[in-house]
Amino acid sequence: MKYSPLFWPIGLKGSSIYILDETALPQKIKYIKARNYQQAAKAIRQMKTRAVGQVLLVFYALLLSLRKKVPLKKVARVLNAARPTLPFKVLTDMVLDWQKQGLPLEKCILGFLNTLRQKRIRQAEQAAALINDGDCILTHCNVSGLMPLIGEFCRRQNKKISFYVTETRPYLQGMRLTAWELQRSGFAVTVICDNMVAEVMFEGKIDKVIVGADHMSQNGDIANKIGTYQIAILAKAFNIPFYVLCPPPSRLKCGSQIKIEVRPDKELLEFGGKRIAPAGVKGYYPAFDVTPAGFITKHIYLELSR
Repeated sequence: MKYSPLFWPIGLKGSSIYILDETALPQKIKYIKARNYQQAAKAIRQMKTRAVGQVLLVFYALLLSLRKKVPLKKVARVLNAARPTLPFKVLTDMVLDWQKQGLPLEKCILGFLNTLRQKRIRQAEQAAALINDGDCILTHCNVSGLMPLIGEFCRRQNKKISFYVTETRPYLQGMRLTAWELQRSGFAVTVICDNMVAEVMFEGKIDKVIVGADHMSQNGDIANKIGTYQIAILAKAFNIPFYVLCPPPSRLKCGSQIKIEVRPDKELLEFGGKRIAPAGVKGYYPAFDVTPAGFITKHIYLELSR
């Protein structure tokens, strides 16, 4: 089985964590180093890594800090504050609980990461089972290597599929990451602007929608990259199945309790370091929106046990 570099974009070698710099893609594959938990948190805040990469980076930062004998409670506080919408506290609390129980912490962390890898593969396999030969899949943002893996499972089942990918403004994760990894895996992929989804669905070009989720509440509401909610509404209007690759649920009861990260407006008003909006114009950039469970045809769960 071939995996996209985005499937497992973080590694720990010696005293450094190597992070696939997603902001450099697709022009080049470049890894940056984090030598401590502060640099790891900075990489998360700067969106050098996203989706599952952020989860991996939290665990590797805790593992590196453990080896350096840095108090893990202190590390956890910094990591938890890196991005508010993602429930890092669930992860760090789990590690702190292992420590409180006196369990072999390094073994527990590495074991959990190995389980995560296997469960992600299983998640892709479950998604592939929902796809028919000839289907065209619309996706939004990036799910860290799962989309080409889903495609690979379909390929092994002699199902020929293709993809439409939204550009995903303003960071262009769909165009820069998803389209890149699907194309290099040999799948037919078409990029569309975020505001073209209704027309493309009206033309009958989309058979299914598959997206990821950064946060899922107890009732099945999910938070994902901004723009996901409107796609879910359109999918329901056009009677197109809307599937979500979900993390385990957090402790929050419903989506209205999920804190939405609002990022600096310059990320919306600038591109490539140059301002593209008129001087004096303000920007507003909520990085996520919440899709209610009622719009979701099926949750494809990442089933992890503690």
